[in-house]
Amino acid sequence: MCGYTNSSGRLGLSSSENTFGPCAGGETGSILSIRNVGKHFGGVRAVEACGFDVGHGTITGLIGPNGAGKTTLFNIVAGFIKPNTGRIMLDGDDVTGLAPHRLFRRGLVRTFQIPHEFERLTVLDNLMLVPGGRSGESIVASWFHWRRVCEEERRIRDRAEEVLAFLQLSHVRDEFAGNLSGGQKKLLELGRTMMTEARLVLLDEPGAGVNPTLMARLVADIRRLNAERGYTFCIIEHDMDLIAALCDPVIVMAEGTVLTQGSMEAVRRDQRVIDAYFGGARKAREAGA
Repeated sequence: MCGYTNSSGRLGLSSSENTFGPCAGGETGSILSIRNVGKHFGGVRAVEACGFDVGHGTITGLIGPNGAGKTTLFNIVAGFIKPNTGRIMLDGDDVTGLAPHRLFRRGLVRTFQIPHEFERLTVLDNLMLVPGGRSGESIVASWFHWRRVCEEERRIRDRAEEVLAFLQLSHVRDEFAGNLSGGQKKLLELGRTMMTEARLVLLDEPGAGVNPTLMARLVADIRRLNAERGYTFCIIEHDMDLIAALCDPVIVMAEGTVLTQGSMEAVRRDQRVIDAYFGGARKAREAGA
């Protein structure tokens, strides 16, 4: 994961209470706007004329049956794939096709369904690796400005310790990350976003493989980061209970485009959503009859 530096070139660390991200409240409108986005791979149209907004300060759910195009769309938004058509707007700026590290520095962070931890590094070291732009990355600074290098490293360590405390992972700080449970790895992945100045976090199936106890902690941490730290989330998830507990609005994709959106209660009652999830299985049964 690339590091973040602010406009002054210094590490995005703060000694104030808000050590994990931008302040909550105040902003309105859309932080992310997806406009008529399409992506095809040969003859397969994975995303087609797709568009929706993610509002500042929301926890937006993105659901749909397998093959709906959700992960492809996430990869387009995060800069891993370039769309064939359409635009991606971040806070009103056209960021279509920007590289992931450039989007990362603008505060857009994407996590993955399978966590990408450094298995043979400790949990603490996994967090401390995230911030970039350090003085210690320069040989000259390491030789002649070692006091500044040491101070930056101390602040990064302090921040990592705060993140571990927030996520209740301090007891595994010195454990190799590869030895963590699936749920702990998901919490560590969330912690790595907290080591940045993330403003919009794209979470890809955070509940996959997580036991109920750690799931409750994960849900609580996402809520706290949203309410107390001002993080905006867009979440892909197949666990409808998690989506219902966290997300409003909920956007439903099917066949590469947006089918409908609204509250979880509304989309659950929408016949088009029911058909998208269960229509294929019903047609298969009818064909075999």
